[in-house]
Amino acid sequence: MKHESDRKKLERYILTVEDKMHRFLRDMIEIPSTSCHEKALVKRIVEEMESLGYEEIKVDEMGNVLGRIGRGKTVIVFDGHIDTVDVGEAGNWTFDPFKGKEDEDYIYGRGASDQEGGFAAAVYAGKAIKELDLGEAVTLWVVGSIQEEDCDGLCWQYILDEEIIKPDFVVLTEPTALRIHRGHRGRMEIKVSVQGVSAHGSAPERGDNAIYKMAAILKELEALNLRLTSDDFLGKGSLTVSEVFSSSPSRCAVSDKCWISVDRRLTFGETAASAMAEIEGLESVATSGATVEMYDYSRPSYTGYVKQVPCYFPTWTIPGIHPICRAMVTTYERLFDEAPIVDKWTFSTNGVAIMGMHGIPCIGFGPGHEEEAHAPNEKISKKELKDAVKQYALLPKVYMEVFQNER
Repeated sequence: MKHESDRKKLERYILTVEDKMHRFLRDMIEIPSTSCHEKALVKRIVEEMESLGYEEIKVDEMGNVLGRIGRGKTVIVFDGHIDTVDVGEAGNWTFDPFKGKEDEDYIYGRGASDQEGGFAAAVYAGKAIKELDLGEAVTLWVVGSIQEEDCDGLCWQYILDEEIIKPDFVVLTEPTALRIHRGHRGRMEIKVSVQGVSAHGSAPERGDNAIYKMAAILKELEALNLRLTSDDFLGKGSLTVSEVFSSSPSRCAVSDKCWISVDRRLTFGETAASAMAEIEGLESVATSGATVEMYDYSRPSYTGYVKQVPCYFPTWTIPGIHPICRAMVTTYERLFDEAPIVDKWTFSTNGVAIMGMHGIPCIGFGPGHEEEAHAPNEKISKKELKDAVKQYALLPKVYMEVFQNER
């Protein structure tokens, strides 16, 4: 009966705030917030948190926005990145992506699913935790993090390196279709370069064509992808060539340089060093004298803050028996009377820094679906938004029960 009471209280709460939450999400969509351009959206989020009674709201030097509820010893964070990718080919959209639209079942627009919807649900869960007294002995921070689409985890490298907050664990509100995700593959961005010698295009035999050298490397990279290692939970490591560039004195000359970008996804047991060594060991790389290096990221945030980091984002998981995972499962069962699906993301999240680099446990749960991410005509289910608010709001109470029972 006690659990039933919590569920009923949350259902009543949702009825009082869902229209306002939908309006907040619509406002977020209508404020373009591609990476490094989140300033106007942060201002709007601060206004919403103020209206909902958050006890402390701050914008850090990098530009992340953080809102606090409670002052308990256990520090829980709900993280949602508030930046989006751009719209791509506008002709693929059937509506204005930065105006969006709404019907009885869905809210549409760039960022609806990836991942302003999850963040909006977290903001309103914070208000529920405060109003319904669901966060006793807990400090909750709701973090709107920036630049994730450009460099996942950068924001959290900053937050944790600078000790802005010190969480006991973090809930990632990226889209999971209301499944519980306990990890994902890592990734890295690699540059492979070859040098050639230019010559007039009428006499190519006088030069050394860098593009032809790269062609052999491309074929070996394609074959390498097929033999990469696999993990029972995370699946197979992978690589793909994402960009090809070349230089030449003119269109009537032999290419004197060619370089490519490689998107490398790392499964359990793979590291930056092992992934680089695999490429460096290719015969075509050795014979061509190619250079293999990792990209760096150093783009300024909207505040002008620069944090230069290598483009390496480690693999992470937590076990299914971890108290956080079990608390998420128990919360879901109490709310929805069925067992959740426990799974993993295909893509990467801020967990690469929080858990992958700093060892702070993460768990994922969010409204929206991976296939909506970065796609035209993006949308999110209103029902999933409501269910996410309930899950986030009840989790601190359930977690504290699990934690206290195991002490």
